[in-house]
Amino acid sequence: MDRRRGQLGRPLTVAALAVAVGVGAAACGSGRGDAGAAPTTDSAVDDDRPVVLTTFTVLADMARNVAGDHLRVESITDVGAEIHGYEPTPEDLRRAAGADLVLDNGLGLEAWFAQFVADVDAEHVVLSDGVKTIAIAGEDGVVNPHAWMSPSGGQVYVDNIVEALSDLDPAHAGDFAANGAAYAAELEELRVELVESLRALPPDQRVLVTCEGAFSYLARDAGLAEAYLWPVNSERQSTPRQVAAVIDRVRAEDVPAVFCESTVNGDAQRQVAAETGARYGGTLFVDSLSGPGGPVPTYLDLLRHDAATIVTGLTGEDLP
Repeated sequence: MDRRRGQLGRPLTVAALAVAVGVGAAACGSGRGDAGAAPTTDSAVDDDRPVVLTTFTVLADMARNVAGDHLRVESITDVGAEIHGYEPTPEDLRRAAGADLVLDNGLGLEAWFAQFVADVDAEHVVLSDGVKTIAIAGEDGVVNPHAWMSPSGGQVYVDNIVEALSDLDPAHAGDFAANGAAYAAELEELRVELVESLRALPPDQRVLVTCEGAFSYLARDAGLAEAYLWPVNSERQSTPRQVAAVIDRVRAEDVPAVFCESTVNGDAQRQVAAETGARYGGTLFVDSLSGPGGPVPTYLDLLRHDAATIVTGLTGEDLP
């Protein structure tokens, strides 16, 4: 398997950090907060475990499940961050300079990542390597990057994490393999559960309408059709033409509910609901977990929440 791993250049120089601080000191990193921020407690300062840095909270949760207590896993972005157009801060650069391993999604998800790691001397592993990808309709040669939204795809990520952590810390490779196998088994059980619940939707309630086209992998698993306002998040999201096309689709197929994701503005989708009489079915989570007290503090919770929200929205009935 081509894992696209290896050294990512040279150590970040003091001069480069100084420039970064000068340029970005006044900027606020959208999506930063306690969970994603660099540890500042005495215990964290004294923590000599290898550091694994991931690009967003979903990957961090997956990596923690495999790492156990052997490694310190952190996310560059924090809860609620919009991952596609994230702007790294000088503090992010410092953290990356001290990391032993960097894990990213790949498939073009993190548009900022290549420049971010250009001066980072750390091993790098792309967790989506080996996933059966889906092309974005109407986007020539562009692959949908949200492969973790399928539990089957998630199992590929887990396999890649196990291998990457074992290479980083061979002394604990047996624990990583055992943790990964247990976690993959949970994902497989969840895959069966989600597919059964979503495939049970009536034929006239099987169109999933979202803001971003982030659910192609889950839709493939469950045999759902898709419609969305834009294919992948960008600075320019929905256009009037895209909104009109979705309104036409919802009306033509009498779609009962539409949805939007937690990290984007749902106003355009609420307009679709208002124009068509469809319900606004609720908030789905994709690029970010919630905080510990929120609805999706873990990756497994995210998948369960989204499936339940979709079924409830489209049928008007709660899952048993």
